[in-house]
Amino acid sequence: MHIANGTLVMAIDGAKMLLFRNDGDEKYPVLTTLAHQEIESLSSAERGTDTPGRTFSSGSDRRSGYGETDWHQQAEDRFAAEAAARLQAVAAEEKGGIVIIAPPRLLGELRKHYDAAVGDRLLAEIDKDLVRHVTDDIVAAIAAHSG
Repeated sequence: MHIANGTLVMAIDGAKMLLFRNDGDEKYPVLTTLAHQEIESLSSAERGTDTPGRTFSSGSDRRSGYGETDWHQQAEDRFAAEAAARLQAVAAEEKGGIVIIAPPRLLGELRKHYDAAVGDRLLAEIDKDLVRHVTDDIVAAIAAHSG
C-alpha cells in the first residue's frame, strides 16, 4: 500500500501513541511526528488495592463475590479514547487520509471513538504493535499492507 503526501499515520498501543504525517511522496514516505503521548503503565495490582466486593442473595444466606476490576485495561481504554480525540483534532486541520496501526484489541476500542470525519478518511487499519519500533518499520508495515 502506498500513502500519499499528507496522509496521517497513528501508531498506538495501550500506553503510547505516535501521530505522524507523511511529508514525503508515495514512493518515498517521510513520517514527521505531529504528536506523541505516553502514560505510565502500572499493573492492576498497583492501580487498585481493594478486594472485590461481596453480595448477599435475597432470601438466603448465600454470599457471592464480584469479579475483580481490571484497572490496567480500564486505563488502556481511557487512553484509546483520548488518542482518538487527539486524532480527530489533528484530522480537522489536516486533509489527507488516515492509517491506524495498533494491536487488534486496541483497534476495536479505537473504532468505538471514531467520528464520521475520521471514519470516512480511514485508508487502513493495520493490526500490529509497532509503536516502539523505528519509523522505517512503520513505513515497511504500511508498504506491506494489502488491505
